[in-house]
Amino acid sequence: MIKGAIFDVDGTILDSMGIWDEAGIRYLSSKGIEAPKDLGDTLFAMTITEAADYLKEKFALKETTDVIEQGILDTVKDYYYEEAPLKSKVVEILDILKRENIPMVVASSSEKAHIEAAFQRLGILKYFQAIYTCQEVGEGKSSPLIFEKACEELGTNLEETYVFEDALHAIKTAKKAGFRTVGIYDRYSEKDQKEIQGTADIYIESWEQSSKLWQGLKITLKRNR
Repeated sequence: MIKGAIFDVDGTILDSMGIWDEAGIRYLSSKGIEAPKDLGDTLFAMTITEAADYLKEKFALKETTDVIEQGILDTVKDYYYEEAPLKSKVVEILDILKRENIPMVVASSSEKAHIEAAFQRLGILKYFQAIYTCQEVGEGKSSPLIFEKACEELGTNLEETYVFEDALHAIKTAKKAGFRTVGIYDRYSEKDQKEIQGTADIYIESWEQSSKLWQGLKITLKRNR
């Protein structure tokens, strides 16, 4: 039975993965430049610095690479502060876990300030006792360190702690380290869905599949709560 929960953010709690496709397009739009629709695909495999270099050369921008890079980062920041939406029905899941006295912690690759701003705006910051980021712990999710730090915060055993994730590599890392895992569908991980289904202890296509989730977590909900 679940005793603690570790949640990813982008693609799991927030429907926010698309900003990384749109950031370059939005930045150019702020300069009055209409970008090709496939620009996100072009920039996807690039670092922020590489993307800034590409935009400067491709669109003959007058700004320096550093200024363009900061402009892209500011575009992403504004999205979290003002727009990033929740995934459908996730609040109901968080609310029930809280009522069941399951402690929850965030483990994310995004910036902590962005997460806090989005969660505060959306009214869900109250559900989490801590937020851990890859930047803070010094390792990405190919390492279990962020999950281990989160588990220490929860004070739970690994085998009773569930990691909620949409990314295959993170699910594999958590499971190899001894955690239980819940895979949640996100359209930006479409190509990995079959492997996620075969890897995660529990797999759901959306938070609306709550009965399947509670059954997998061995939580029996009482009626008329």
